[in-house]
Amino acid sequence: MCEVVKRVAFIRDIQVFFTMGGTRHGLNATNHSVYSAGERAKDKKASKYGSEKIRLGKDAMKAFDCCSLTLQPTTNPVVTPQGWIFDKEAIITFILDKKKEYNKKLKKYEEQLEAEKQEFRDSTNREEEEARARFEATEKNIVTKRVDAFRKESDFNSVSNTATDSKKRHLPAFWMPSMGPQAKKTKLTKPDKVVYCPISRQPLRAKDLIDVKWTLVRDPDVRNSLISREERFQCAVTGDTLYNCTVACVLRPTGDVVTQECVEKIIRKDMRHPLTGQSLKEKDLIKLQRGATGFSAANDNLVAEKAGAAMSIG
Repeated sequence: MCEVVKRVAFIRDIQVFFTMGGTRHGLNATNHSVYSAGERAKDKKASKYGSEKIRLGKDAMKAFDCCSLTLQPTTNPVVTPQGWIFDKEAIITFILDKKKEYNKKLKKYEEQLEAEKQEFRDSTNREEEEARARFEATEKNIVTKRVDAFRKESDFNSVSNTATDSKKRHLPAFWMPSMGPQAKKTKLTKPDKVVYCPISRQPLRAKDLIDVKWTLVRDPDVRNSLISREERFQCAVTGDTLYNCTVACVLRPTGDVVTQECVEKIIRKDMRHPLTGQSLKEKDLIKLQRGATGFSAANDNLVAEKAGAAMSIG
């Protein structure tokens, strides 16, 4: 009876080994008959099958004052109407490159249209030439032929059968390259002239970019360089330090950056700029997009997932 139990246990371990793709259970030298979730996760990672997920931390995302293209602190920052920060040089270069790409695609598209027009004209001329040649051949071959009224009907049948057989013998083979479908060039479509934001995928124009004016934190005790500081900028009105977790807004008329708390408690009362006194509209309050807090309540897409090979058991 003991031998039977040992054999059943051995078979069960072999099944676990082949189905789960690992040997953690045996190496751990546990007495549990259950293949635990932790061991299953370790073997899944070692065997590289199934989807792997990892949570992104603060270091995996850019700071709020960094360019969304270069991921470096901005020297001449601008913001889009959707609230994405870019370095002016980087985003203008991106727009110019997209316009150059559009001009190249448009030139190829126009060349294709011209080639199609020329091909149509050539085919029309060819058809006219063929029709003229057929007409001339018909005019030259108009002669009176003697009709043999005394030819037997069997002769007509034999001639027709022979003609049919000759046609059958001279049919081209379908497997010959000349009878196959002709390869045609890929037809281009008219390119889209609109330049889209690389992050929000919304239409973007150079004149829509708004210059951003950061207010530096003035602390005489801190002598580090601006890049190495954790507290670099502050609200232009209240003086509160801006962090990656701070909800901030850009005032469109001047480009000053203020906190959302300042907007709710000060600006929205009379909708006037607190520094210049200008009247503001709702579209003049541009909320900055954040991307470096690491908290699920403040950011999106904080989990990175990698799809691996699927393994079916059965």
